[in-house]
Formats: sequence, C-alpha cells, structure tokens
Amino acid sequence: MKNRMMNTYVFILALSCILFLAHGCRSAGPSFHMRQDVDFSTIKRVAVVSFENMSNDKSADEIVKYMVINELLISGLVDVVVPGEVKAALNKLDIKSDSSLSAEQIKALGRELKVQAVFFGSVFKYGETRDGNISSPEVSINFMMAETFGGNIVWSVTRTRGGAGFMARHFGAKTETLTETAMSVVRDAVQTLATY
Repeated sequence: MKNRMMNTYVFILALSCILFLAHGCRSAGPSFHMRQDVDFSTIKRVAVVSFENMSNDKSADEIVKYMVINELLISGLVDVVVPGEVKAALNKLDIKSDSSLSAEQIKALGRELKVQAVFFGSVFKYGETRDGNISSPEVSINFMMAETFGGNIVWSVTRTRGGAGFMARHFGAKTETLTETAMSVVRDAVQTLATY
C-alpha cells in the first residue's frame, strides 16, 4: 500500500515538473512600461496605425494590426477607430509612413480622429522556426501607445512566444499554430494595459 502511494506521488510530481518545463520553455512574460503620471482611465478612444514589419512574412504587420484591434475591443478598455477612417485621416494629413510617426503627426491624428491615443509598433518575428526536425511558430512584437495631447509614448510592451516546447521536442507533441501563437502574444501584450 505504501509503495503504491509512493509511486503515485512520484508520478504526479514528475508529471507536474514536465508540464511546468513544457510551459516555461514556450514563452517569456511580457516586459512593459507604463508612465506613472498618466491617468489611463481618460483614454477612451484610440487609433491603431500600421506596424513596422521586420519579419520575413510580408503580411505579418496587417495580420497583427487586426489582431490588436480585435483584442482591444474584446478587452473593453477602449473604443477603436475604424481602420478606413484612420487611413482617410492619414491621407488628409499627408502622412506617408504611419509606422514611424512624429509627435506632431500623432497630435494631428488625435485632433483629426478625436482620439486620446495612437497605437503603433513593430513585428520582429512572425513565422515558423526549426529546432532539429521540429518546426514550430515564433512571434515577437513590440507595441507602443502615445497620447495625442503631447505625442508622448505612455505605454510600451515587448512580447515573444514560440519555439518547440519540452513536450514537442522530446515526445513529438503538437505545437500551436502560428495564428494561435500570434493571438496569445497580442492578448498578453494588451492585457498589460488592464493593470492600471
């Protein structure tokens, strides 16, 4: 009886360790910064502009942008301007590159769209990576939010997720899809806004 209980205990402990390692190898928690002197509850309406695409996937920036819009709406933290309105405002203000806005352009967008903040950022990695004979998704992003009164960045977050986890590398377990990985990265990043 004691041996059976001990074997069960060892099995549960070993399984817990494996699951902890499997999760721990797959993602790094988001590192983020929020300005302490900003009242984020006053930010009610935002615009999301195009992201800089530094990945090998030509459509990664647009895919991630729409995931961010969706996640912001799901969070209930802010209202988001329709992408077509953002594009029209950029054209009207003669802003050619919305992935690298100046403070003056951010303020002008704020006035034109009646938003309190603008979201922008970069997609560093978006695609499949190989670890030996295992292929797995990897996504790495940086998002920023600038308030439109002064054009200052008030929130920034970097998030990376991907690579083959312990279970995939050693037991051939199925990895997440690229879309699932990207959605998880975006969700974790946006949730840091809810901390204030």
